[in-house]
Amino acid sequence: MMLGAIFIYNHKGEVLISRIYRDNIARNAVDAFRVNVIHARQQVRSPVTNIARTTYFYIRRSNLWITAVTKQNINAAMVFEFLNKLVYLMNQYFGKITEENVKNNFVLIYELLDEILDFGYPQNTDVGILKTFITQQGIKSQSREEQAQITSQVTGQIGWRREGIKYRRNELFLDVLEYVNLLMSAQGQVLSAHVAGKVIMKSYLSGMPECKFGINDKIVMESKSGKSSTDDISKSSNKTAIAIDDCQFHQCVKLTKFETEHSISFIPPDGEFELMRYRTTKDISLPFRVIPLVKEIGRNKMEVKVAIKSNFKPSLLAQKIEVRIPTPLNTSGVQLICMKGKAKYKASENAVVWKIKRMAGMKDSQISAEIELLQTNDKKKWTRPPISVNFEVPFAPSGLKVRYLKVFEPKLNYSDHDTVKWVRYIGRSGLYETRC
Repeated sequence: MMLGAIFIYNHKGEVLISRIYRDNIARNAVDAFRVNVIHARQQVRSPVTNIARTTYFYIRRSNLWITAVTKQNINAAMVFEFLNKLVYLMNQYFGKITEENVKNNFVLIYELLDEILDFGYPQNTDVGILKTFITQQGIKSQSREEQAQITSQVTGQIGWRREGIKYRRNELFLDVLEYVNLLMSAQGQVLSAHVAGKVIMKSYLSGMPECKFGINDKIVMESKSGKSSTDDISKSSNKTAIAIDDCQFHQCVKLTKFETEHSISFIPPDGEFELMRYRTTKDISLPFRVIPLVKEIGRNKMEVKVAIKSNFKPSLLAQKIEVRIPTPLNTSGVQLICMKGKAKYKASENAVVWKIKRMAGMKDSQISAEIELLQTNDKKKWTRPPISVNFEVPFAPSGLKVRYLKVFEPKLNYSDHDTVKWVRYIGRSGLYETRC
């Protein structure tokens, strides 16, 4: 195996590293690859390209093109093995391969290329042996997190919020948005259920305020039992506490405080951001129960009755309710009767779609469909897909409650009482299905 040159390009096609080993590789070989591959109008799918009797082999790593060039008919697998070895060596010397790291370490890269290729022939690429005589330490560029940490240590500054923000009215909007997922058997047994939730905050606060946020998480409630706090909107009995399986926070949350005190403390970014994500699997209140009844009348007819029951406080209103009832592929016609809302058979989707604009809690409604079937030679029995429901309810199905939300801004003369706060709970259907 004999290589003529090694080139490393950035995503714009600019050459960062160029090492030519053979006289038969002309200087314009660099441009040919840029024009025909990097800047090609149609994406070049093959990692091996022939241009003017010259073969280019390339791999891509984080927006960089690492290319080997030859005039010989050589073993492609060996070339790719070598290019991957070159990437591994660079990783070992200076970490992640980025444009910045390649520019910072170009002297080291040329030194490596001189050692591992001799007149185009690959030599020793073992990192342990190379480090005995190329002892130079690679220059690593810091990740964003490391840079932010250093910046805040040195200047005390916060990367996600600028100084000097001013509002005439200090307001905080909090949306607890939950997606409830369910799979229920036809007999009404819960096979699987979980809630995926997120807390979205819009903050319009002056200065550099520190916010404290509390939820009815079981760990917090158990540690506080016996000491009833005045902040608690819901009384701290374990009945109202929820078990969170896992959660993720925005970078502004002080994780050390969360780990030690289990309190969520942060200086918020200005405007809208996602404060946290979480998942729960226990004690989920399921907003709707679907009860299906399917009756086959001979080979040409089917009767389907579906009842839907709302299972929440009568004072609350659910919206945008949509029940999708699958129909067999050989359906020729459907007659529908529904107590509430509008229903329609959609042949293109093989389903009856039943829509109800609003529904109060502790109510029920029913639809019945008479389905006429065409006779087919297909001996296979129809495997009934589940009935799915879409909806939106004004509460959190996981039972999550915001216990308190406090704002402290010692430098400016506004207090927690001067801040207007709005909290809204929205429960939506994820994949909410009942087998029939």
